[in-house]
Amino acid sequence: MAIYDSIGKQYKKTRIPDFRIVNKIIELLDLQQGSIIADIGAGTGGYAQAIANLGFSVYAVEPSSVMRTQACSTSQVKWFTGYAEALPLPDKSVDAVISILTIHHFSNLEKSFQEMYRITKSGKIVLLTFDIRLAQKIWLYDYFPWLRENALKFIPLNEIINLIEKNTQTHVESSPLTLPHDLSDLFAAAAWRRPELYLQPEVRAGISSFALADSNLVEAGVKSLTTDLSNGQWEAKYGEIRTYTEIDVGYRFLQATNR
Repeated sequence: MAIYDSIGKQYKKTRIPDFRIVNKIIELLDLQQGSIIADIGAGTGGYAQAIANLGFSVYAVEPSSVMRTQACSTSQVKWFTGYAEALPLPDKSVDAVISILTIHHFSNLEKSFQEMYRITKSGKIVLLTFDIRLAQKIWLYDYFPWLRENALKFIPLNEIINLIEKNTQTHVESSPLTLPHDLSDLFAAAAWRRPELYLQPEVRAGISSFALADSNLVEAGVKSLTTDLSNGQWEAKYGEIRTYTEIDVGYRFLQATNR
């Protein structure tokens, strides 16, 4: 069973595609309107639909039936059931591939990158991923230290780039996604300036690292954060972060193009 069959039941409520991420993906793809883009690990289809609304056709590939049933059915987005390691699409059937905050869930990165390249006509692949090693430590990890520990288990960004280049005929460039303070897509570190959001069960349910974690560890962190927010300790220790408009916490776009 797909992971998100169990943790993705309310995913659409808090994982609302952010227009700045959509615009950056379109910029990196550099495709004409009408091009076909495959979205691997499309979830509930938020980004697939947002990109389709800009004049593209999207093939959304998602293994979780729970996620797929939350998607809106439109003529611009065609849905496929499948995994990144065995994409249900013919060779050279799309103009480009995207995959947004998903590759840490793939069971075989080498095979997944080979499959992405196989289905593209142009070799264009755009990924959004993260490497916590590239980021400064933020307050979130003081309350939920296992978030950082788990993130460090995922392979470093330079190794991901090497894997892509080794398993495709592409060159990969990396560019940072500095997180605005008002992101609509509430992934793990998105609420870095809004600590109150992490107290909401529905927000945590939409973040896989919370949803899959030991509930006792989560509740301990929530309790500590609740106390510090109510008594002013959080503000005293970390309040300066509320003056920032954006922050780099290790999220990166990877743009692969044919050599």
